[in-house]
This record gives sequence, C-alpha cells and structure tokens, in this order.
Amino acid sequence: MASFNINGQAVTVEADGDTRLLWVLREHLKLTGTKYGCGIGQCGACTVHIDGNATFSCLTPLTAVEGREVTTIEGLVGDDGHPLQRAWVAEEVPQCGYCQSGQIMRAADLLARNPDPSRDEIVTHMSPNICRCGTYPRIVRAIERAAGEGGQ
Repeated sequence: MASFNINGQAVTVEADGDTRLLWVLREHLKLTGTKYGCGIGQCGACTVHIDGNATFSCLTPLTAVEGREVTTIEGLVGDDGHPLQRAWVAEEVPQCGYCQSGQIMRAADLLARNPDPSRDEIVTHMSPNICRCGTYPRIVRAIERAAGEGGQ
C-alpha cells in the first residue's frame, strides 16, 4: 500500500510495492493518458512528473512515490488546456498520437526548468522520448511556440 498525491489529490493505493507506477496509474487509478511503450525506459511514452521531474513510470516502483507528488498528462490540463497542448494542436504534431502524452510531459519538464530554451536545448532534453512517426520537427516547433506563450 502507498499514499501519494496524484494530480493534486491524495490517494492511497493497495498494490504490491514493486508494482510499476505505470500500472498503478492505468489499472488502479484508471488514468490511461500515460501509455505503455516498451516497459524498459527506452521510449518515454510513460513519462510522468514525480515532484516536478520527468520520470519513466514503467521503471518506477510504487514504493518510490510514497508521500510524493505525481503529475500525469491528465493533471497538466487547465481550464483552457496547457500551452503545450495548444501548441501541439496548432503545429499538428500527432500522427498516431501514442507517444504524445509522454512527449508533452517531457516538454513541460523542460519549460519549467528553462522557459526560453534554444533549439539545441529542446532537442537534447527531448532525446529520451521516441516518436516512431518521426514528428520531431513539429515537436520542436510546438515547444518553441509554447515557450513563446510562456508555456508553463
């Protein structure tokens, strides 16, 4: 059993401590925006924030989030969407869309740390996340657009 905050709300989950956070989110909490991609921390589809830091939820055991703040793509949204989500739509980033929640979460981590990143900083920060459809140029443009709008 573990108690933590998810998207600003306190929860207690009864699951084995070794259960990966990804499965706790999807199966126990029914937050399905976080995707399973590879299960070995190589693709980034499962990226969430733990205490504000981009983290692969497929590698994170439930015990590691005890007492911490977890934010998923569902928790990133405001009333009119997050600047990154608006930029993603404006730049027509998604093709299949499968990796996009992880991409947005990693991009939000970047903009929280560096509100005006250079193109090279964007590419470097986003490198752990894979887009099999190859929409990387549109992802970079969307992050630049969101940064221009004060994208946190």
